[in-house]
Amino acid sequence: MTRRSITLFAGIVSVMVGGPATDRAAAAAAIDICHGYGCAFRSRLDLGAGDDRKFASILSAGRASPEAERKAIARAVSYFEKRAQQVTGVRDQPRSEFGASKIRGQMDCVDESSNTDALLRYLARRGLLRHHKVEARDSRGFLLDGRYPHWTAVIRAPDGVKWVVDSWYAPMGGAPDIIRLGDWKSRGVLESGALN
Repeated sequence: MTRRSITLFAGIVSVMVGGPATDRAAAAAAIDICHGYGCAFRSRLDLGAGDDRKFASILSAGRASPEAERKAIARAVSYFEKRAQQVTGVRDQPRSEFGASKIRGQMDCVDESSNTDALLRYLARRGLLRHHKVEARDSRGFLLDGRYPHWTAVIRAPDGVKWVVDSWYAPMGGAPDIIRLGDWKSRGVLESGALN
């Protein structure tokens, strides 16, 4: 085969399999959105090039410091949740109804923390998190200690301090709580049926 034949053949194969590797890398990333309490339902959210640009723009405001990046992460979570609403068809209300189950579109802390963790890992894979690493989700409370069990996504700053990114307290698209994990662990005492 001549060089020209090889180039032509490579071009045909590239078109058949969806374009060059760089085009495939920019293709949509799918994230399963958990909802219905305890991930009873999953809806696929395809994040495309427009979403990539939006997240890059949001996170660029956080380059200066870990604190600035946490503020940018809060904005990224808000944008992500608005996109998630488009596939669930429901605007999730803040918190959860205690004892409820399988309510399509509504989210408990398991759903919220799973979705936020998936977003943070998406951002990390794209190199958009410069000051934080994504950690395993964490929990607090087990009823016998007077606290309802509650889950959250977690990030770690360069100084080793872990921060929660907890979107359960806000309505869908609202700003998540981003506080130190140690402070978050001490919260959640049941008071007249309400959680703080």
